[in-house]
Amino acid sequence: MNTTPQDPSISRRTLLVAGTAAAVVGSVHAAGAAPARTAGLELAVSPQAGARFELAPLPWKPDALEPVISANTLSFHHGKHHKAYVDNLNKLVAEVPRYAGLTLEQVVLASAKEPRDTAVFNNAAQDWNHAFFWRSLRPGAAAPSGKLAERIQADFGSFDACKTALSDAAKGQFGSGWAWLVEDAGKLAVVKTSNADNPFTQGKKPLLVIDVWEHAYYLDHQNRRADYVAGVIDKLLDWEFAARNL
Repeated sequence: MNTTPQDPSISRRTLLVAGTAAAVVGSVHAAGAAPARTAGLELAVSPQAGARFELAPLPWKPDALEPVISANTLSFHHGKHHKAYVDNLNKLVAEVPRYAGLTLEQVVLASAKEPRDTAVFNNAAQDWNHAFFWRSLRPGAAAPSGKLAERIQADFGSFDACKTALSDAAKGQFGSGWAWLVEDAGKLAVVKTSNADNPFTQGKKPLLVIDVWEHAYYLDHQNRRADYVAGVIDKLLDWEFAARNL
């Protein structure tokens, strides 16, 4: 499995903090220009007309998250579901010139405001959400520390209370969706979204996320979403990633 590229000259990818997306919605990369590099998540971009979005690689080996998430689940979740969103997005934006040259974040933000572009939004946001989800996980993840731990204590009362809020949101999301830790108006909070929706389209900064679409867990846990959620929260959430986004 490929690892995350580190070459700053790569022109079809960008590193970003998730919450910066709202600030750049009105700008595009000049043809051939290398995108800016900031601390955070690497996602595919389309820097010029004709370029294609790319499937973000997994940041760990496919079996690294077992037994909570199996390599078999990831072969479908990443290799088929996520890939399908990327493939569909490339087909859709090729037919809509106003999206040419926009980053993935810019496509999400622009299409969220266009009822005629619901299909573009659904596929772009699902691409973004999934790439963010892979980065929200790591095997053997440690508890939060430093500034993030202090913020969790201040805004939730304790780390256990934060985990409970995430668990309740993930288990309580009706149907397909996501449970997010976000920064909103200077405070940490837990929110849930349905289908492809994303908090950064509402001005909130995502810090990490749990995918609760059935394809995220059904092969491993069948209808036991609660078991999957508990495993992700207790064993896999990458709090260092959340701290970097914060």
